[in-house]
Amino acid sequence: MDNNSSNNNKNNPNINALIFELVQYGKTNGLITSDDITYTTNRLLEFFNLSEYKEPDETISVRELHLILEDMISYGLENGLLESDSITNKDLFDTRIMGLITPPPSVVRNKFNNLYKDNPIKATDYYYSFSKATNYIRTDRIAKDEKWITNTEFGDLDITINLSKPEKDPRDIAAAGKAKKSGYPACLLCMENEGYAGNMSHPARQNHRIIPIRLAGENYYLQYSPYVYYNEHCIIFNEQHTPMKIDSSTIRKLLDFVMLFPHYTAGSNADLPIVGGSILSHDHFQGGGYEFPMVRAPYEYEFTINGFKDIHSGIIKWPMSTIRLQGKDADRITELADHILRTWRSYSDKDAFIFAETDGVPHNTITPIARRRYLNDGSSIFELDLVLRNNITTSEHPLGVFHPHEIYHHIKKENIGLIEVMGLAVLPARLKKEMDILEDALIEKKDIHSIEEIASHANWADMIKDKYSEIIENDNFDKTQKKNNLHKIVQDEIGLVFSGVLEDAGVYKRTPDGIDAFMRFINSL
Repeated sequence: MDNNSSNNNKNNPNINALIFELVQYGKTNGLITSDDITYTTNRLLEFFNLSEYKEPDETISVRELHLILEDMISYGLENGLLESDSITNKDLFDTRIMGLITPPPSVVRNKFNNLYKDNPIKATDYYYSFSKATNYIRTDRIAKDEKWITNTEFGDLDITINLSKPEKDPRDIAAAGKAKKSGYPACLLCMENEGYAGNMSHPARQNHRIIPIRLAGENYYLQYSPYVYYNEHCIIFNEQHTPMKIDSSTIRKLLDFVMLFPHYTAGSNADLPIVGGSILSHDHFQGGGYEFPMVRAPYEYEFTINGFKDIHSGIIKWPMSTIRLQGKDADRITELADHILRTWRSYSDKDAFIFAETDGVPHNTITPIARRRYLNDGSSIFELDLVLRNNITTSEHPLGVFHPHEIYHHIKKENIGLIEVMGLAVLPARLKKEMDILEDALIEKKDIHSIEEIASHANWADMIKDKYSEIIENDNFDKTQKKNNLHKIVQDEIGLVFSGVLEDAGVYKRTPDGIDAFMRFINSL
């Protein structure tokens, strides 16, 4: 590559304007101050192998960040600064650029802590906006996610098709396979990711900043998820790379978190395979400023557990088997939750196909979720949901008895983790294209069983055709109207599938026998 700055500027006259525009973006969004402008400009010149700079004469309107970065990526490709235009290469490149205008951890933490002293909401509002401004949360990608609400017997459920997480480019997969493996950082959640340059198999994090917090006397960090499946989707992770474990300490940490951030929910994935999350190797929780459908679920059965008359206890109307505890004393709720957890860990009921273990392998655990519930008088209580989980498998259900059954795998085959438990479906990106093809096939009356891309949906599509035949066959609608009608129908039917998926994951079914079995466990406490 020719490093001569005059040649670069002659062949690419817009690079000065792009640097100027990015610096102005940083200043406008509070990433840098007026004192940092020259310094930041020089760092960007160094990055682009330029030794001269002339501020543009014309007035430049600062565009959306992704547009600035896309032009910088184009410049990089034209001048040999990127090896290829694969997604991973481009992400490594633009994250490195953003790292040059992202303030150091000390600045971010000081501002967060100062705002927190005034109001926790002000602190998280700042930090969330900051995480978007640095492009750590890629808002242009998240805007592509498809979202809707489906009404079910359990109330409204939230459905998303996740399009913000890019699919792997085959070139990136090949490059990652050839790359030297490293144990640093140990995983995507480790604190060592802060400022990490990344590689073909690990995302760049130069623009990543984390906030230290204390939970139950231990060091944790707060960050936002780069994929934000819901508003202010945050991750709370242990300072140490230590495996997930659900115990009384976990419960106390969740309650401590909602004491620190009373406007947030916090929950933990279960700590066993199949019913747990995707990262069991690093202790972490998830939370955020979002009202999940589960929050609105009412009590269906209420009871008092011996020794805990001060705790309001009951089972809520929800597809998954959930005990809700409410009270003012975090210690007492922790004590009762621990009692329920320890009892459940060793509980078996052959008639309900609940087995605590087989051949020494444990099956029972819980998914706990904590929040503050605000009362009419303005006061608040702690609310803790304990979702009973069991990961036993059989030859009929090799992926799990209490897991999405095969009839639903065309929509959802993956584990039911914390976010789904709370009533928000995060569905794979493939569905967007498949549903579009399916809708067209229904309108054009094609044989869906013979269309390879959507054959897995054929039996489900036959049900839709029968259920909505009057709408599908109605010739008073033109193709656009039919497409719009069908799109809404398909969305609603996906939502109903998700409701069924959650019922599959429930250890006690919502039948007279299932309710009797659930109460047998309650009576054992």
